[in-house]
Amino acid sequence: MSNVTVTICTTCRRTGDDTSPRPGARLRDAVAQACIDGVKVRGVECLSACSRSCSMVLSGGPDRWSYIYGDLDPATHLDDILAGIRAYGETADGLVPWRARPVVFRKQSIARIPPQNDPQE
Repeated sequence: MSNVTVTICTTCRRTGDDTSPRPGARLRDAVAQACIDGVKVRGVECLSACSRSCSMVLSGGPDRWSYIYGDLDPATHLDDILAGIRAYGETADGLVPWRARPVVFRKQSIARIPPQNDPQE
């Protein structure tokens, strides 16, 4: 597994949730602590997915599809998120078969972004 980046919004929060650290920061820390080989974990201050917080982007360079996921819960979704990151990292193009994706990645996808180097062009 190489060249996989997980970008997690560290500022978004659910309505009425004033906990600190915020859910995105907790998710970023938990994913980073899992230390998956070949995965870079980074936090950013905003992904503009506020209505779907806690959100993250899964990307893998110019030849892979990227995904944006939302409505994540670091307390209940962590194992599925880690499994999804591993499955993504094992692909050359970022396309994990739908049934092989964890449920949280099937149900809470916001967007799928084509690779910069589109093989169809």
